[in-house]
Amino acid sequence: MIEVFADVLCPFTHVGLRRFVDRRRELGGRDGLLVRAWPLELVNGHPLGVDLVAEEVEELRAQVAPDLFSGFDPTHFPATSLPAFTLVGAAYARGPELGERVSLAVRDALFEEGRDISAIEVLDDIATAHGLEPFVAVDRAAIVDDWEEGKRRGVLGSPHFFVGDEGFFCPGLDIKRVGEHRRIKADPVRFEAFLAHALAA
Repeated sequence: MIEVFADVLCPFTHVGLRRFVDRRRELGGRDGLLVRAWPLELVNGHPLGVDLVAEEVEELRAQVAPDLFSGFDPTHFPATSLPAFTLVGAAYARGPELGERVSLAVRDALFEEGRDISAIEVLDDIATAHGLEPFVAVDRAAIVDDWEEGKRRGVLGSPHFFVGDEGFFCPGLDIKRVGEHRRIKADPVRFEAFLAHALAA
């Protein structure tokens, strides 16, 4: 099982998880993903701003991922990530494969379908589609537990993958700030090295 600490609203994570799952399928890998909460609204003391995320989405779509973010809608951006983290946690409690599917599904709902994944009706739709009970309430304690574990293990940001005790921060992207803008490039060499290590573990 490969662990990744990530924020559910982070567009870099959406790219990283999708690239990992696609390459794993191509290579016939079987290693699952345990996607744990790295809640940036708790890390930073405030929720992620829609303007920042929308800017990152545009930069990613223009520079490295034209196949993703097709339905992203800033007007439906969530006010909080915590309900979606709770749904993902409930799915992992039922099993690792279901947890991975729901983790990807909530990100697809946000970034590909333009849905507000803090809305209870949206979470209920995702839960029902995956055979889960309707959303009840935020499980803040479980989210904080993941956050504390991430801090203990030296998580740098979202996404931070772990293969055993070895960490790989955002292995598929090379991100640098140039003046007022970010320069984002795919980093296939580093990503393939990470993938080979992850799938061989």
